Amino acid sequence: MKKTARIVYLTLFAAASPVVLSACQSDPDIDITKLTGETEPADKLYNQGLANLNAGKVGEASRKFEAVDRQHPFSEEARKALVMSAFTNYRQGRNEEAIAAGKRYLNLYPGSEDAAYAQYIVGLAYWKQIPSVTQDQRASAQTLEAMQAVVENYPDSEYVEDAQTKMRFARDQLAGKEMQVGRYYLERKEYIAAASRFRVVVEKYPMTNQIEEALARLVETYYAMGVDTEAQTAAAVLGHNYPDSQWYADSYKLLQSKGLEPRENTGSWISRAGKNLLGV
Repeated sequence: MKKTARIVYLTLFAAASPVVLSACQSDPDIDITKLTGETEPADKLYNQGLANLNAGKVGEASRKFEAVDRQHPFSEEARKALVMSAFTNYRQGRNEEAIAAGKRYLNLYPGSEDAAYAQYIVGLAYWKQIPSVTQDQRASAQTLEAMQAVVENYPDSEYVEDAQTKMRFARDQLAGKEMQVGRYYLERKEYIAAASRFRVVVEKYPMTNQIEEALARLVETYYAMGVDTEAQTAAAVLGHNYPDSQWYADSYKLLQSKGLEPRENTGSWISRAGKNLLGV
């Protein structure tokens, strides 16, 4: 492993040492003999961190990496230790600490070779905090943003494929939350509020596993409101993209009960949004 010279840091320390020693000599509470022993070389601390990590001692590894950052802030080892701190915090489930370390790394070393990994760790730490769809989905939105940065800023990195997988999951969660709230309003016959939630899914999350139900719920909602053209359009878009779907079969049956059939109104927002669906 490459060792980076610490000339700048040692020069700064040497220049400051007379002042430090003078101050220490006048302070009876400081034991000067212990000062040297409290600081180990950056490369030694960093290698100890790696050894602990390989041995499965993640907590001890984390402390070693933090010591490098704290004791040798201008060294190359400190740069590497910071991204390793993000990783070890993530491994320990200390997600907020992992996010803070990853973001700090990106602020300090945005163009470094480990920047993609630091951004990926930030995304993973957010992803780990995604709750069930019945709860607040802020972590899903944060995961989506962080992983999008991996894909856009580091398109050739090895983390892109998994970042895209995590993004799909986050979108499904966000869409699922909209559906949950939409169904809540629909059950209470608050049709305008329900339609607005289902519309979010169709327009913002068309590639998620919620899209078939969202279109079917729009058929149901607009049908209940008496807005037949929109109900027919939603059914037409649903049938065009998912002709074998049970959701489409149910929507078709609902329209037939009123003597209607799926018919697309190309001027509808549903028709425009439908161009983003698979198969269109």
